[in-house]
Amino acid sequence: RWEEERYPEGIKWKFLEHKGPVFAPPYEPLPENVKFYYDGKVMKLSTKAEEVATFFAKMLDHEYTTKEIFRKNFFKDWRKEMTSEEKSTITNLSKCDFTHMSQYFKAQTEARKQMSKEEKQKIKEDNERLLKEYGYCVMDNHKERIANFKIEPPGLFRGRGNHPKMGMLKRRIMPEDIIINCSKDSKIPSPPPGHKWKEVRHDNKVTWLVSWTENIQGSIKYIMLNPSSRIKGEKDWQKYETARRLKKCVDKIRNQYREDWKSKEMKVRQRAVALYFIDKLALRAGNEKEEGETADTVGCCSLRVEHIKLHPELDGQEYVVEFDFLGKDSIRYYNKVPVEKRVFKNLQLFMENKQPEDDLFDRLNTSILNKHLQDLMEGLTAKVFRTYNASITLQQQLKELTNPDDNIPAKILSYNRANRAVAILCNHQRAPPKTFEKSMMNLQSKIDAKKEQLADARRELKSAKADAKVRRDEKSKKTVESKKKAVQRIEEQLMKLEVQATDREENKQIALGTSKLNYLDPRISVAWCKKWGIPIEKIYNKTQREKFAWAIDMAEEDYEF
Repeated sequence: RWEEERYPEGIKWKFLEHKGPVFAPPYEPLPENVKFYYDGKVMKLSTKAEEVATFFAKMLDHEYTTKEIFRKNFFKDWRKEMTSEEKSTITNLSKCDFTHMSQYFKAQTEARKQMSKEEKQKIKEDNERLLKEYGYCVMDNHKERIANFKIEPPGLFRGRGNHPKMGMLKRRIMPEDIIINCSKDSKIPSPPPGHKWKEVRHDNKVTWLVSWTENIQGSIKYIMLNPSSRIKGEKDWQKYETARRLKKCVDKIRNQYREDWKSKEMKVRQRAVALYFIDKLALRAGNEKEEGETADTVGCCSLRVEHIKLHPELDGQEYVVEFDFLGKDSIRYYNKVPVEKRVFKNLQLFMENKQPEDDLFDRLNTSILNKHLQDLMEGLTAKVFRTYNASITLQQQLKELTNPDDNIPAKILSYNRANRAVAILCNHQRAPPKTFEKSMMNLQSKIDAKKEQLADARRELKSAKADAKVRRDEKSKKTVESKKKAVQRIEEQLMKLEVQATDREENKQIALGTSKLNYLDPRISVAWCKKWGIPIEKIYNKTQREKFAWAIDMAEEDYEF
């Protein structure tokens, strides 16, 4: 258990040993018969240019490659990899024909699907060997699983939403880019032959094993331990304990910010309104960003006047604020929310004499807000509010929606509905899956077939009953019983399919996974499963059960967040 090994503040481990990362396999040039055409003529590309061309070819069927910004960024970065002759010839992306390459890759994908059992087994064994050698580290006295020991291969950056850098080339990461972190007394991993590490450091105040800087956003990437590891599990547990501490003082904090709406100081009023949004709408805090460097996404503190509209009345409700902005990962946040009169009046005040591109909260930034939150409760941040509101919503919704008399599929539908309420609160959206219509049609035809089957079974039951009335013997009585059971069984199967269809339809544009993994105290779900006799694997898959092993051990059916 974690409780045994407490270190002084900030120290994460005393001993750390690992094998370092696994690099992406080197580029294999295309076979001679796979051609690239420029302006209708075959053109042989240099290895570097060819490699980058294959990244585009592999994405040819994807809508990304039709987007203007993607094409522009790709072409600019591709030209950097070309020889001077190639540069002078290839001047227009529209004249490039990647279809032959693309067909080759599709055929390869098909061939992989058609592999024999033995071939698949060999690949599986190779992967397991790799995992055994590189997938574990020793941290103090524990052998721990590493989450992502393979380094991402080079490719084209996609980003989410309409990211301004989509299509740029993600460089191949070399040993010379890599910082290794391990303890001084461990066996330090050796770089691939002919290479050296950028740096080896021994920093026991952090938990990462390997890091490098990627070239697109300049962000630092890490190799960390698996979520099921001690260090991650403990961090997770502490996160929810902090949110539970907030539960004890949230009323006091709410009364305080309500008072602050009337403050003489503009700074205090703005802080109080922002906090109200973070609490009521689970908005993210929103950091300041470098101009032009990244997508124009905002959070609560960085909202601009153009992101909100005020309606004294809308659709029969008073004091409605209409939000419309791009949040994290360029996901649009659109919401119409009735607010308290004081908040509404304050927003009118904050917007006075400002241009659309001016900050709504001009006297506020994330560091001011976070310092204030820290004063209200130790360890409090905007994210703790999100975690608290998400978990408390799940707990309330489960109490309201679970019908004790329902069967298991219906109870699981209630669970998913409770989870959906949270995802909507947190604005976790997704585009409807590409296969959505098709899988819905398949499901509908299954339902129709089941209905026919049920009608047949009911007819059979009716005639068996009539038969038994005439004959009045044991055999015909037994037939009636078995036909009755068949009808019940088919009814249950039909209900299960119909529940599935409802579930899928309601889930079309909502991403449940983010909140389930990051914002919901798993003990709430574990307790609910134990209370209603629902197998835990109906709620959490294998990976999630490993990540939340601590909660499965800890929570009894009467657990209250």
